[in-house]
Amino acid sequence: MEKIEKYQNIIIEWLEAFAKRSKLANMPNVENKVIVDKKNGSFQLLRIGWEGDRYVFSVVFHFDIKNGKVWFQRNITEYDVVDDLIEMGIPPSDIVLGFQPPYARKYTGLAVA
Repeated sequence: MEKIEKYQNIIIEWLEAFAKRSKLANMPNVENKVIVDKKNGSFQLLRIGWEGDRYVFSVVFHFDIKNGKVWFQRNITEYDVVDDLIEMGIPPSDIVLGFQPPYARKYTGLAVA
């Protein structure tokens, strides 16, 4: 299996597992939905639905695969995703924290770009 396909599979597996275990008890009408676009290298976990009279639509996680690296673009949780990705087989040298400013990435211990 080539590296890109391996990374895609890891991200999808991680997102699907997180979606299953993170149902919100206080929002039973809000579902977790994994969005996969392998062609363009984009992967998301959305929360979508209704909480009473309020419509909920939120991108919880977003990953891109660009130039052979996993770009972690969004995380609105306090969960440490990177450790899981490393444990699942993506080396730190191939993970970029896209939500960190470029000047700060060299301090993360991960890829800078």
